[in-house]
Amino acid sequence: MFLNKSLQEVQTLLNAALIEEPGLNLASFAQSQGLTEGEATIALPAELVTTCSGQHAEAILTQLPDWGNVTTIVHSFGSIFEFKAAFPKGKLDHGYYNIMGKAGLHGHLRLDLVEQIAFVSKPFHGMQTHYIGFYNPAGECVFKVYLGRDKKRQLLPQQVTNFHTLQQGLCA
Repeated sequence: MFLNKSLQEVQTLLNAALIEEPGLNLASFAQSQGLTEGEATIALPAELVTTCSGQHAEAILTQLPDWGNVTTIVHSFGSIFEFKAAFPKGKLDHGYYNIMGKAGLHGHLRLDLVEQIAFVSKPFHGMQTHYIGFYNPAGECVFKVYLGRDKKRQLLPQQVTNFHTLQQGLCA
């Protein structure tokens, strides 16, 4: 996946950046280094990321609707789209995973183009975050799903448990 630098080079650069800024925005770091977000994410220290094959995308997506409110993020040409609600149910049909949200998020995902999935746990804006990132073969982020928070901005404990259970079950 690494085109311009070796994994070791990226890890060295990323580790130095994380020492200075633990809540480092990976997309910004990647852009500054001529990397894809997937390359930067995969190079995170092992205690911050676990990766698994994109073949598990459907298994993950079918469980997310039961988690409650999450934040789904799509980056597109420098813009960021956020959907804060329960992830909609979906199903495979005509080569797509069809997300069938009644309001808000809906669409059609080419799961065959999800090559790698990353379970990331790291600080961001001074708070611990957990998200699942879906990356295409070029290392570009298709979308991310961040765990939800309560009114006091605390992570929802059941979602954290679900995240770790899924992470350990698929990436072991």
